Amino acid sequence: GTLLNVSVSDHGRSDSLLLSWDEPEGGAKGYLLALSSLGPGTLLQNGSAGPNTSSFWFHGLTPGTRYEIEVTATLACMDTTSQTITAQTSPAPVHNLSLGSGGSSASLRAAWAHGQGRRDSYRLALWHSDSQSLVRNLSLLPSASSFLFDGLLAGSEYALKVSTLAGSSQASTSIHQWTAPSVPTQLRLSPGSSTSLVASWAGAAGAAWLHLELRNLLTHTVTSSLSARRGLSSYTFQHLHPGTQYWLGLNATAGPYTVVGPNATAWTYPLSPGNVTLSSAEEQNSLQARWSIPVGQRDFYLVTLREGEEGVPTRNISVGGDNDHVTFHGLSPGKQYSVQVVVVAGPHRASAHSTAAWTEPRAPSGVSLCSQGSAHSLLASWEEAVGEGYLLALSPAEHPVKNNSSLLRGATSFTYEGLQPGTLYTFEVSTVAGPYTSSPRRVSNWTYPLPPEQLTLSNGGHSTSLQASWRAASSGSTGYTGTLWETKSQERVRNVTVGNDWTNVTLEDLVPGRQYTLEMAALAGPYRSPVQSATDWTYPLAPAGVTLTNTRRPLGLSAFWDKAAGDVDQFHLQLYSRGHAAQRNISVGPNTHNFTFLGLSPGTQYFLKVTVLTGPYRSSSHFATEWTYPLSLANVSVQPGRKPQELHVSWVESGGGRDHLVQLSVAESLSVIRNVSVPRGVTQLTLEGLVPGSRYRVEIISQAGPHRISSQTAIGYTVPLPPRSLSASPVSTAWALAVHWEAAPGQRDGYLLSVLKEGSSAPPRSLEAGKDSTNVTVPQLEPGTCYLVGIWAVAGPYRSLPKNTTSCTVPAAPTNLSLTNPGSSSELCTSWNKPPGMRDHYRITLYSFSSQSRVQVQTLSPDAQNITWTHLEAGSKFAVQVTAVKGSLESSSINVTQWTHPLVPGNLTLGSPSASVLVVSWSMVGRGAEGFVVDVSDAASGTPVGHTALGGNARTHIFRSLSPGTHYSVAVRATAGPFHASTPNLTHCTRECDALLPARC
Repeated sequence: GTLLNVSVSDHGRSDSLLLSWDEPEGGAKGYLLALSSLGPGTLLQNGSAGPNTSSFWFHGLTPGTRYEIEVTATLACMDTTSQTITAQTSPAPVHNLSLGSGGSSASLRAAWAHGQGRRDSYRLALWHSDSQSLVRNLSLLPSASSFLFDGLLAGSEYALKVSTLAGSSQASTSIHQWTAPSVPTQLRLSPGSSTSLVASWAGAAGAAWLHLELRNLLTHTVTSSLSARRGLSSYTFQHLHPGTQYWLGLNATAGPYTVVGPNATAWTYPLSPGNVTLSSAEEQNSLQARWSIPVGQRDFYLVTLREGEEGVPTRNISVGGDNDHVTFHGLSPGKQYSVQVVVVAGPHRASAHSTAAWTEPRAPSGVSLCSQGSAHSLLASWEEAVGEGYLLALSPAEHPVKNNSSLLRGATSFTYEGLQPGTLYTFEVSTVAGPYTSSPRRVSNWTYPLPPEQLTLSNGGHSTSLQASWRAASSGSTGYTGTLWETKSQERVRNVTVGNDWTNVTLEDLVPGRQYTLEMAALAGPYRSPVQSATDWTYPLAPAGVTLTNTRRPLGLSAFWDKAAGDVDQFHLQLYSRGHAAQRNISVGPNTHNFTFLGLSPGTQYFLKVTVLTGPYRSSSHFATEWTYPLSLANVSVQPGRKPQELHVSWVESGGGRDHLVQLSVAESLSVIRNVSVPRGVTQLTLEGLVPGSRYRVEIISQAGPHRISSQTAIGYTVPLPPRSLSASPVSTAWALAVHWEAAPGQRDGYLLSVLKEGSSAPPRSLEAGKDSTNVTVPQLEPGTCYLVGIWAVAGPYRSLPKNTTSCTVPAAPTNLSLTNPGSSSELCTSWNKPPGMRDHYRITLYSFSSQSRVQVQTLSPDAQNITWTHLEAGSKFAVQVTAVKGSLESSSINVTQWTHPLVPGNLTLGSPSASVLVVSWSMVGRGAEGFVVDVSDAASGTPVGHTALGGNARTHIFRSLSPGTHYSVAVRATAGPFHASTPNLTHCTRECDALLPARC
């Protein structure tokens, strides 16, 4: 049909729908409209419209509901066209929308009543008003009627838009509200100056406005008030009164909300007083402080009196805020004071100081002047007085010219240097305090005289006297006094007093080697100078009777000496030898008169000197000398030399000695045959021209001075010469070797023989032979075995060079030899038992007893035990012999014999050339048999009539004297030893008696 292009709108009304359409071509007579519910299709409203109409309103609909609308146009000729569309009414907005904080500074609660009709959901959008930023945007179920927004900013305005959604349509409602403000914290009010206060706080972002009010607590009036927008965190109040207390209050405002905040109090700084002075008052030891009163307010003045340069507080006085002076009484004389005036206003203070002022001082007490034993200085001292310092003056009593000086306080003494010795001086001291000086105190005293100079004490090489000398003092001396002491015992020996023109004195009758001390002083007035001392020893006496003796066990030297008169600090012993760079230095006490030196080098000449030590002086004895015993040589060794005629002797020197004597003797006779002297340091010697293989004895004698000592005796052998012409041959009657040799020149203890089986890993067999032997038989060897025979000549533990030779034993002959016939005419079997020992091979010899006397020889391995002979001559006798061969040595078995079987004679024929003769003939291949036996018997009765044995060469035989015309049975039997082979019996008839007549048989 024709398309109507139906459209629908609500024009902002939630209970109505406006339908619009296009008029079809050709126009329409009218329109029918039907509105139904979506789903069940229930008709809810219908209507009609005339021609030339293109819109229609449906009213009284439910907001937010979807409808189905059908528009039908009636065309000409009763034709119609329809179009159905769906449409939804706009939802109704919520009503009674509210947004409240409930006093909360961080949340807002939204609440509303549902609008009429239906909806799909709600959308809530919350905006921050100041920043115009979207804070929250969320969707809620259609049944929701409230929502709490939390986490919001305090004291801020928010705008809420609640939209009701139905399909693609929505209806919105908006509202504005503030969160409650938060109170600022940490409010502080502090002075900025004497006319300003600085207020500061934290957390001001939680309020839109801050209201501040400042009040003067002294007058109870409002001094200043102001309002500030969000973000301000401090403010300075100007043009205030100094030293005044103020109160500050703070409120926070946001929209309709106001919150009372904290408050604080503070003081402005007070002004300090001016023109502070401190001066003397009318009364003694009093001072008065004055000042100018400053502008502003204050609570009171605190006046502090301070003592000394350090300003130590000594007095504190509080006076009213209207006062301008105060007087301090009863102060210490001669002290420095200052005053501090402090203006106090609340917790604040402002101060000012005065210049220093002094009280009048007093003179020091306890004044003294001491020389302290010094000739050029005096020590002035006094008790400390209160003041700034001291004024000092010193002058000689005879010439009052003052030497003035000043000292700061704290000093209680002063030393005057560079004064004249033995002079009377006067000392004055006064106390100074600021502009004031006290009256002086006076005292007098003397300097000390000078001691004698360059005092010395020396013995001049004398053992019983000392001389003292000095240089006279330059001034103030009236004489000298001294005391001589024994230094060690501190016993006084004598006193010495001389005039001031003496410069030396000699002290006699003293003890040798003793230390003395002389103390001397100069005299002047009531004082003695410091003591000068000098010390020295009298010269010691040398020791006597020094001797040095030898000790053998232990090895050492003992020193002895006699003590001389006088004192001795110690004895020093010096022992040395010319051959050793090191020397022995020993110190012993004064009461020791002998000493033994141990650990000395043996065989060495030593020299001893004994020295007396007393202080720095020495006195030495003459030298004593002695030799230490030499040590016997150790590790004496006697070894053979490189030649049999040499011996090599070596030893280890134990130290000391001049030379060594090497004595050689034949061990058996003990007679010395050679003496050889060697110098010290030589530790080996080769003795030549000796007899090889001999036993010798060596002894070495060490000599040192008068002393001799022998080493232990060492025994040694020269190496013997090897035997000559060594030979070894087998013993034919036994499995043994006969060894022969010739003796070499020289001596020996015997011979050692070694027999080693060829190819064996077993240890060799050893034999010994006497020194005079020249042969030996080595029995019980294995047959047919080769041996390496070695021989050495032996002397003591030494052997000569070896001599070697090789020889073999005779092999053992085979046993149980047999030669058997296996029943053959051409074969024989030979077997034997394997003999003990070794062999190279077997040689088997087969002898034929035939006329040809043929010999067959076979060589078999050493392990063979049988052999078969073939192709032998039948009926022959043979002999066999088995020989064991080892090199050129042989051992043969006994001979055994045997026969081959004879052949059976062939071609046996019988003939009877006459009546009583029977001719038997046969044939034989080769010899065939040793012999033949021909037997003839009566064929009828079997009675033997003839038995003939023939030689092996026979081939025919004639039996005579037989019965004519008789049948005979003949057999020819071949014989060979015990064997035989017979032909079958052949029968033949002899002729009749008449030879001319035919035979009957």
